[in-house]
Amino acid sequence: MSLLTESSRRPVGLPGRLLWPLAVTNLVVNILIVVTGGAVRLTGSGLGCPTWPRCTEDSFVAHGELGLHGAIEFGNRLLTFVLVVVALACLVAALAAGHRAAVRLSALVAVGIAVQALIGGLTVLIDLNPWVVSVHLLVSMAIIAACTVLLDAVRGPGRPAASALSGRLAWSALAAAWVVLALGTVVTGSGPHSGDVETLRTGIDPAVMSHVHAIAVYVLVALTMGVLGLARRAGEDVVARAAGVLLGVELAQGAVGFAQYWLDLPELLVAVHLLGAAVLSAAVTWLVLSVRARAGR
Repeated sequence: MSLLTESSRRPVGLPGRLLWPLAVTNLVVNILIVVTGGAVRLTGSGLGCPTWPRCTEDSFVAHGELGLHGAIEFGNRLLTFVLVVVALACLVAALAAGHRAAVRLSALVAVGIAVQALIGGLTVLIDLNPWVVSVHLLVSMAIIAACTVLLDAVRGPGRPAASALSGRLAWSALAAAWVVLALGTVVTGSGPHSGDVETLRTGIDPAVMSHVHAIAVYVLVALTMGVLGLARRAGEDVVARAAGVLLGVELAQGAVGFAQYWLDLPELLVAVHLLGAAVLSAAVTWLVLSVRARAGR
């Protein structure tokens, strides 16, 4: 049985009914931890717990001597346990429902969260090296993409395959989006929000990297507009909706990005930009999924 045929069948019974809300929750909490991780960095709390897996050498939990920074960093660590619980609950529901595609994807998300926790620990142990922090964020973006694929596997709309040109442009947009995300982490790693006042930066000129990042964004927007135009002309409604949503996310991200650049990177706008990056990962993944055929229920 093909993945598309299998994933087009809505699971039945209690596990099947639970699978969809758990899959949605999986996506939401993985986006949320991107925002809370950003809050850790933006408040200078990256080393609020100075070691890992313990918070201090003699305690797994934050205490009063660590102050607000310790509480913020420890709170973000606690959220990881919420992600683990949700991922495992989703996996159990998929197993009970006999939905093999959802089992594979739920397991992938669970493993990704475990790997992410290890990378997060490594960032603390090596004093927030900006390149490792970049990998940490990009792994979260990949997990968000996997959560989006899981949602489509559980309850995606039926659709025919899009034209070959729409498909190529959609995949090109996905590649461009990942270039944008990667360059965005380099911009951040070169800027002032390091997570701790003593953390070293990349040494790259953040103004130059911001312009390079912007060029990649222009390419992504152009590709998305190309998919949108082709899909509308061909009557590919699902693809057109996905491209329209992605374009809206890109334009909003662009507006926030320019605003934070000209306003000298205020923390609130940087946090909003991080949220937008997480939504961008989900939206561009959905665009690629939309060009693939999927049988209706």
